[in-house]
Amino acid sequence: MTSTIDTAALHDWISRFAVAMNDNREWLTELDSAIGDADHGANMARGMAAVVDKLDAGAPETIDELLKGVGMTLVSSVGGASGPLYGTFFLRMGMTAGAVPTLDAASLATALRAGLDGVVARGKAEAGDKTMYDAMAPAVDALDSTLAAGAGLAAALVAAADAAAAGRDATRPLVARKGRASYLGERSAGHLDPGAASTAILFETLAAAAQDAAG
Repeated sequence: MTSTIDTAALHDWISRFAVAMNDNREWLTELDSAIGDADHGANMARGMAAVVDKLDAGAPETIDELLKGVGMTLVSSVGGASGPLYGTFFLRMGMTAGAVPTLDAASLATALRAGLDGVVARGKAEAGDKTMYDAMAPAVDALDSTLAAGAGLAAALVAAADAAAAGRDATRPLVARKGRASYLGERSAGHLDPGAASTAILFETLAAAAQDAAG
């Protein structure tokens, strides 16, 4: 099954993610207060609000313009680790997607993989470190495998979102090996990683936007 996603649908994704970051601001802050700086929810809500303001000022016509604009805004407006990491994710996605109005399923998967690679290059995280990587990598892997099995894009993105949520949940028993949470040692176990939690929302909102675009 062949399926595509266009700039308007990806714009919708970004808008949904911004709303979700605002709606989940207190929960993400609560997660971060247990093992971090207690600012992940506030930082992400503020950064995505800045992204929406930028997009409202002029809707990009191509996917690279859209995603690179999101990335640059996050890098410049979000403090802590989340701004550079999410910013790099969107910048790499945009660079890989190119100046096109539409991506097919394989091209979107390639762009998401490039975003993941950017996060790895920036944060040096690996599986089991208790970071956003633990939600993002399973999501990208699930997207690839589900598309390879013949699913359409919308269904594959649902599988990716489910994998991201499972990856988020799997961070609870882990001992953090990266970031501020790693300073806590064994005390970091028993808590969800806030970056993995926001990453699960990232893929959940992408799946919802794709489903609506597909009708």
